[in-house]
Amino acid sequence: MNTLITSTNLSRLISTAILGAITLSWGAMSIAADGNEAPQAVVKFGDLNLSNPQGAAALYSRITLAAYEVCKSFDIDSRNLGSRARVDACVHKAIADAVTKVDRAELFAVYSAKNHQARPIIVAAAQTR
Repeated sequence: MNTLITSTNLSRLISTAILGAITLSWGAMSIAADGNEAPQAVVKFGDLNLSNPQGAAALYSRITLAAYEVCKSFDIDSRNLGSRARVDACVHKAIADAVTKVDRAELFAVYSAKNHQARPIIVAAAQTR
């Protein structure tokens, strides 16, 4: 009878260990999925003079080329308008994010001229209560 109790305890221990291992593996997969960032590219512009329109336009061209290069990783099916729309949205967001990150008035001017809209805006509001 003492053997039966030990056997039951052993199977509970094994079941608990298996369940714990499964739970930990799901947690690890969740953390790995959260760590994935959108594809990025580095655009160097140290050789450009951003204080003149030609330098800002050259940087905008580099940013645009990099955005298309990064966003082409989407699976494009020419018969599917949804896939083309995803690529276009990716390119637009990548360009707007890069222009915002550089934060130069001359580059914002080129962005506005090319997109027929005001510069990208990051909205932040202080909470007052």
